[in-house]
Amino acid sequence: MSTVEQASGQTGTYSSFVSAGMMWFLVAIVGAAVFFADGLDALLIAWQRPEYSHGPLIPVLSGLLFLRQLKEVPIDPGPKKDRWLGITVILGAIAFGTLGKMANIADIVAYATIIWVYGILLVSFGWRTGWVFWPPVLHLVYMLPLPDTFYYKMSTWLQFVSSELGVWFLKLLSIPVFLEGNIIDLGITKLHVAEACSGLRYLFPILSFSYIFAVLYRGPTWHKAVLLISAAPITVVMNSVRIAVAGIIVQYYGLDWLDGFTHFFEGWVIFVSCIIILFALARIMLMLQPEKMSLAEALDLDTDGLGAQAARLRFIRPSAAMITAALLMVGASIAWQAKPERAEASSITRESFAVFPRNVDGWAQQGAPRVLEPDVAGALQADDYLSVNFRHPDHEAWVEFFAAWYADQSKGGVHSPEICLPGSGWEIAWLERSDMTQVFAADGAFEMNRAIIQRGKTRMMVHYWFQQGERRLAWDLEAKFWLMIDAVATGRSDGAMVRLTTPIMPSETDEEASERLIDATRAILEPLPRFLPAR
Repeated sequence: MSTVEQASGQTGTYSSFVSAGMMWFLVAIVGAAVFFADGLDALLIAWQRPEYSHGPLIPVLSGLLFLRQLKEVPIDPGPKKDRWLGITVILGAIAFGTLGKMANIADIVAYATIIWVYGILLVSFGWRTGWVFWPPVLHLVYMLPLPDTFYYKMSTWLQFVSSELGVWFLKLLSIPVFLEGNIIDLGITKLHVAEACSGLRYLFPILSFSYIFAVLYRGPTWHKAVLLISAAPITVVMNSVRIAVAGIIVQYYGLDWLDGFTHFFEGWVIFVSCIIILFALARIMLMLQPEKMSLAEALDLDTDGLGAQAARLRFIRPSAAMITAALLMVGASIAWQAKPERAEASSITRESFAVFPRNVDGWAQQGAPRVLEPDVAGALQADDYLSVNFRHPDHEAWVEFFAAWYADQSKGGVHSPEICLPGSGWEIAWLERSDMTQVFAADGAFEMNRAIIQRGKTRMMVHYWFQQGERRLAWDLEAKFWLMIDAVATGRSDGAMVRLTTPIMPSETDEEASERLIDATRAILEPLPRFLPAR
C-alpha cells in the first residue's frame, strides 16, 4: 500500500485538519500573489520577449520536479518543531520584495517571490524534510529576466564571441570575410550580428533543459556537473555555426533568403542540435563508465503517481507556522496597500536639451544637433538627448558632446558605451576608470571612464560618466546601486549618461586629445546642471 493510500485510510484522524490546513495554505498563496503582484506582472511582460518566451514553462516543469521528489517523502502531517525556519525565509522574502516595491524595480519583487516559494515549502514540510526540495525551487530562476545591465553585457559579449567564431568558420570554408565589431563584412554585403542573434534566446531554455536533464540523470555527480557546464559553450558554438551558415547563404544566395521562415527554421534547427549534442555527451560519458548503463536507464523518466502526490495537499496541517505564514502575507499586502503615500519628491525641474547653449566658454556648436536613427533612438529609449559637435579656435579638432537623460530608470535606463560602441564596429583599445576630482575640483567628487577606441586607422578619445543625482560615477553597476538607494529614499529614479568624444589627430599625442576633452568637459559642466538636475 502506498503512503498516499495509507494516509487516505487515516482521514478520520486528520479530518479536523483537512479543510483548515488547506484554507490557511490558500490564504498564504493569495496574500503572496497580492503582495508580489508587481513581480508577477514583470514576469508576464518579460515572457513576451523572444529570449524569455520559455518562461511560462518553467513553473510547470518545476512543479513536475517537485512532485517527482515528493514521491520519495513519506506522509507525515504531524507536529514538527522545525517549521519556523520557513517563517524566517518568508520574512526575508517580504523584506526583499518590499525593497523592490519601494525602489519601483519589479524584477527584485519577482526574485523575492522565489524566496517565498522555498519558505512556504519549509513551513509545510519542516526544515529536515523541506530543504531537499531546493532543486525545483532553484529551477524557477530560469523564468526570471536578467537585470538589464547584465542582459546587455551578456548579449554584447555573446555577439562578439559568436561573430568571432562565425567568421573563423567562414574562413575555414575559404569565404573572404572581415569582422568589424559584430559586423561581418562579406564584401558584397555586410551582415550585422544583432542582439537577436546573440544566442540568448537559445541559451536560457537550453540552460533550463540541461538543469532538468542533470536532475533526472542518475549517473555520477561529475556527469551532472559536465552536463550543466557544457550547455553554455555548446549553445555559443552552435550559434556561431548558425551565423556562419547565414554568411554562406548571404554569400551564395543573397540576403533575402535570411528573411521569414528560413531564418526561423534555422534557429529551431540550432536549438534541437544543442539538445542532441547534450544527449550525445551524456551517452559518451556513460560508455566510459566501468558499469555500463544505457541512456534510457540513466534518466529517471518515471511519471507514475504524480497525480496522487498532488492530492497530498489535503493533508496540509494547520500548524502555528502555517497560520503565521498566511497572516504575514495578508498583513504585508494590507500594510502595503494602506501605507500612507510617501511625500512626492520635488518635481524634476530641468530644461530641455533643445535649449542647450550654442556657445560655452569659447566652445561653439558646429552645425545643428544630430537626430538619431529611429532604431538607434528606440534602443536608447531616452526621454531627452543631445548629440552635437563643439569646436574651439584654440584646438585642432572638434569634440562631440552626447548626453541622454532618463526620467525613470526603473524599467531600463542608461546603456553603457562599453556596449554600444563595439556593437557599431568600434574596438576599445584602452579603457580606464579615473578619479577626476582633482581636475574638476570645483564640481565635487568626479569619476569618469577614459577610453581610446579605433576602427581601421581612425582612433578616437572618449570620456564618459553616469550621472546619478549629484554623483558622477564611472561604473554602470554602481550607478544602478545608487539608483535603487535614491528610489527608496526619495522616490526619484531619473539619471543620465554623458559622453565626450574627439578624434586623435595624426599630428598629436593621446594626452593632447585627452586635454582637449578635459577642456571641453570643464566648459560643458557649467550649464549642465540645468539639464541634469541633482536631487
